[in-house]
This record gives sequence, C-alpha cells and structure tokens, in this order.
Amino acid sequence: MLYRWLRRLLFRLDAERAHRLALMALALPHPGRAAPSSSLATRVAGLEFPSPLGLAAGFDKDAAVPDALLRLGFGFVEVGSITPLPQPGNPRPRLFRLEEDRAVINRMGFNNRGGEAARARLAARQHRPGIVGVNIGANKDAVDRAADYAAMARLLAPHAAYLAVNVSSPNTPGLRALQDEPALAALLDGVLAARGGDGPPVFLKVAPDLAPADIDAIARLALDRRLGGLIIANTTVSRPALGSVHRDEPGGLSGAPLHALALHRLRDFRAATGGALPLVGVGGIASAQDAWERIRAGASLVQLYSAMVYEGPGIARRITAGLAALMHRDGIASIAEAVGSE
Repeated sequence: MLYRWLRRLLFRLDAERAHRLALMALALPHPGRAAPSSSLATRVAGLEFPSPLGLAAGFDKDAAVPDALLRLGFGFVEVGSITPLPQPGNPRPRLFRLEEDRAVINRMGFNNRGGEAARARLAARQHRPGIVGVNIGANKDAVDRAADYAAMARLLAPHAAYLAVNVSSPNTPGLRALQDEPALAALLDGVLAARGGDGPPVFLKVAPDLAPADIDAIARLALDRRLGGLIIANTTVSRPALGSVHRDEPGGLSGAPLHALALHRLRDFRAATGGALPLVGVGGIASAQDAWERIRAGASLVQLYSAMVYEGPGIARRITAGLAALMHRDGIASIAEAVGSE
C-alpha cells in the first residue's frame, strides 16, 4: 500500500529520473532481512541459490547496490550490462513506462561507467554473501566486439558468481548479429578462454525474436561449450497490441506483453536442449504463479525487472513466499523436482 502511494509520485517523474532516485534510496543503510524458505534453495551450474528468483540485468547497471537488492529478498542479482569503456548510451528520452500495458520500452544503449569502475565495486564486496552475476557487453564503437567480451570476462571473472554474455540487446546496432552461429562460436570461445579454467560459469542471454534454426544452433553451441546455462529472454523488438501512447517508441519491450513470447521461447529451448542445460526464464514474470509456470516449463531459475516498477520492492518476498506455497500445494519437495515437470 505504501508503494502504491509512492508510485503515484514516482510516475510523475521521467522514468529515468525515477530510476536514479530508486538507486539512491537503495544506497542508504538498510537492515538485513530474513532469508527465503530453505525449501526454495536450488543448485544450478555449481552455484547454491537460496531461491530461484533473481533480479535481471538492467536495474543496477554499474554494480552500485547489489547487496541492497539481495536484502529485498532476491535469491540472486545480475548487474550490468557492463562494457570495457564507459559510455553514455543513447540520447534521452530512452526509457518509457507503458502504464496501460504494465510494460516498459527502453533504448538505453549499454550506458554504464565502464569495466574498471565496476571491477572496483565488485572487488569491494567480494567476501560478502549472496550471488551476484555480471552481465557483460561490448562498446558501441568497438572495432572488435568479440574482443570486448573477452576483455570483460578476463577483468570481471574473479569478482563474479557467474558471467552473462549479452549479445541480444536490440539497442546497440548490429549486436544481435553476434547470435549467428559462426560469430557466436568465436565469441564464446574467446570468453571461455579469457575466463580461465577455474572461472565462474558462463551464461548466454538470447533474444526472444529467434527463428527455429537459430534456436537449434544456439542450443548446440551452448551444449558443446558446456555453458552454465541460457537466459531466455531479453527484450523484444516485436510489438503486440499495446494501449500506451508510447507503444511505437523504438527499443526493447519488456513486462507483461512479453510473457507469452518468453514462455514459448523457453519451451523451445527446453526442447532443443533436451533438458540437458539449465535455463533462466525472464520476461513478463510478475507473480508467484508466473514464476511457477516458468519453472514447470523448464526454467531452473527465473528473473524479473519490469514488474518491480509496477509492484514495488516487496515483489521479491511476495513471489518467494508464493512459490513456497505452490510447492506445498502441488506436493513438490524441491525446485529441482519442479523444473520441466509440466
């Protein structure tokens, strides 16, 4: 109820300014909160997650407040996307709330303070508890984008619970072409070599706007390179029927309208990998039922971001409590048992 009141004030502000205020509030001292139910603990890619619910990349681009976000009740937090050199991103305005659709369109363009600044912040929290993954990208004007990803893996692997390779943002021209099989194979080989043999697991974040042949090729590569998992999916460039005046803004669409497409794509990758690779379900998750549906469809982990804009910071605890209740209702003893059980 408090957030509903506060949201009315925040929504009078430009979306990006409201986001900056949220980060400032999270940077203030906060008391610790109780951990999620132990029944939600799950092991994925060699990591012990206290719950399967995480915060997706994009909220904390510079790894400024990961511990504050973990205290909200998320089982893990993914920071970034982070590029080797600082970059301002695309011109403003570049972030739009579609209130009627409970959605967001963004064309941020990997705005961040660069790899060295992120490395220093992540190194400072290195021995604190909690799983913090790092989403890595390439600079817009990089001559060799694959080399940028390798450089980021080398720089940040020592400070990341896992690395997420983001080749699926629609807001850096030409970036999604790196999902093509030959380019992606070379890029992943470079990242894995730079990470080192004892480095953290590497996840690959893919677009929801993929053809069946692309899905099969990416699944083959991910299995062949023994990736930690696939994150499905990033924002979409498609435009389902939307009611907001911002519906035609260029950029990536996230939130409720992405739900059906992201779920369908998750099922596609579950089939393509034969259940042999962990999948992270993202896109349109706003409730415990949404998260449970994604887990039953094959996701070992789930993430949200846009729903927090509309539901507030209490959403993580509401969903984790709801997941525990759904597990009890369905007679399922563990998250691992639920994965793919639909």
